[in-house]
Amino acid sequence: MQELIEQLRSSLSGDVTDEAAEREKHSRDTSLFTRMPSLVVYPKSADDVSVLVRSIREAKERGQDVSVTARSAGTDMSGGPLTRSVVAVFTRYLNKVHEVGDGYAVVEPGSYYRDFEKETLKKNLILPSYPASRSIAALGGIINNDSGGERTLEYGKTRDYVEELDVVLSDGSQALFKKLSPAELAEKKELQTLEGQIYRDMHRLISDNYEAIKAARPKVSKNSAGYALWEVLGEDGSFNLAKLITGAQGTLTLVTKAKLRLIHPQPHRSMLVIFLKDIKDLPEIVRRVLARNPESFESYDDHTFKLAVQFLPQMLSQMGLLRALRLGMAFIPEMLMLLRGGVPKLVLMAEFSEDTHQIAVVRAQQAKDDLAEFELPTKVLKNERVSEKYWIVRRESFALLRKNLHGYYASPFIDDFVVPPDTYPEFLPRLYAILDEYKLIDTIAGHIGNGNFHIIPLMDLNKPESKKIIIELSRRVYDLVIEYGGTTTGEHNDGIIRTPYLPQLFGEHVMSLFEETKRIFDPLNIFNPGKKVGGTFADIERDLLTKS
Repeated sequence: MQELIEQLRSSLSGDVTDEAAEREKHSRDTSLFTRMPSLVVYPKSADDVSVLVRSIREAKERGQDVSVTARSAGTDMSGGPLTRSVVAVFTRYLNKVHEVGDGYAVVEPGSYYRDFEKETLKKNLILPSYPASRSIAALGGIINNDSGGERTLEYGKTRDYVEELDVVLSDGSQALFKKLSPAELAEKKELQTLEGQIYRDMHRLISDNYEAIKAARPKVSKNSAGYALWEVLGEDGSFNLAKLITGAQGTLTLVTKAKLRLIHPQPHRSMLVIFLKDIKDLPEIVRRVLARNPESFESYDDHTFKLAVQFLPQMLSQMGLLRALRLGMAFIPEMLMLLRGGVPKLVLMAEFSEDTHQIAVVRAQQAKDDLAEFELPTKVLKNERVSEKYWIVRRESFALLRKNLHGYYASPFIDDFVVPPDTYPEFLPRLYAILDEYKLIDTIAGHIGNGNFHIIPLMDLNKPESKKIIIELSRRVYDLVIEYGGTTTGEHNDGIIRTPYLPQLFGEHVMSLFEETKRIFDPLNIFNPGKKVGGTFADIERDLLTKS
């Protein structure tokens, strides 16, 4: 390793360090895991990334056990950017927004979304697939996880907005991946380079297994599990490897720049809030609300509701005085509801966006009218100021819980599955029954409109039984999810925590295609090994952190 360190220090314009403090800083993300990197590299340019990859490859060819894992902001919840080898951190230097044009932006992976959005909003544009962690996340993670968030229901996930990706391949060469016509693909296949070989082999793999690949695509509205082979070959014969790299967690290439499509957000919103005590009618309620095309359709459960009220003072203390007073008054009905024992099983939030305030309110009212026969408690909130408290509960309650229950740690391991909404009456009671067996403190929130649920228990990770519960409960929940035609991850990706479940989700044949895809792009396995393919349950048990 020392030889590699000296080589990188002499050949890179960026920073190279093996200092303990820097390595420790990058040994964690927001997952359950810890892996201490042996070396931290801060590349300054795409050429630096090429030199880094070439050096890693040469060291691997000499027999050294080395690899390189890309990292941006480290907000990943799956262990995706964790490694014991070399971590390449992009946020220090490769963080520029190069251009914001008419409906697009060109950006480097280390750019924080909050900084990126400041630039795009100057032209009244946004990337609508931003995740809930948008204030701390960076574009590299958003792209490599194929992230989504509260606006995904209407606008789709990040893959829908990736137009071009500048990448470094596993031999250190650079390439631009984008949509190619059949003629352009034929030209690429003639190249006598690794890029040309990738195009030849990937076109063969997808063409020869087209029906199996299409059949393997999870039958839900969002999925980040596996390699998205079904997205590459268009019905018109077009071929787009950028669709495959998006969501691949840095296991196939390293992304150095991206061109992203942007949209003009609609300026006015109105929200329909639905209080639901019985989930038996939930699929029909969801169907009717979706027919009115809400921009977002979110939910949180009774645990979340109660915890938000319990920790209301702590939540308000983080805000300015006037805002805290206003929101404190706004929460009085919820406090009374809790005292009277009338807490709903689920709170549903359907938000409608429009160019005018009047039309937004009308659409929310129409959705309310469509539910009249169910005789549910509902509210139409006419602007974002009034609906703010519901968004606060949806976004912030678990963070409050994590901060205020000492000795417990937020444990994302069943935090992102997706099931078809029409399965709710059968699926949810069975899910609740499984969770109840373990008597965990947890909250359930999610994107109710497309069946994507986030369950993050709080656990004492120092207890010996915690590791057993994580492994056992994950298996049971994912068994149930797959039984009902779902997927193990809609937004957060596979990483360490879910890679071992991919054979269960996709089957032996499709997993062999994933493994071949990895070999085509990365024959020496130098890019983020153990994620997407090759990860094991032993990895999960070995690398679970303990929290003192």
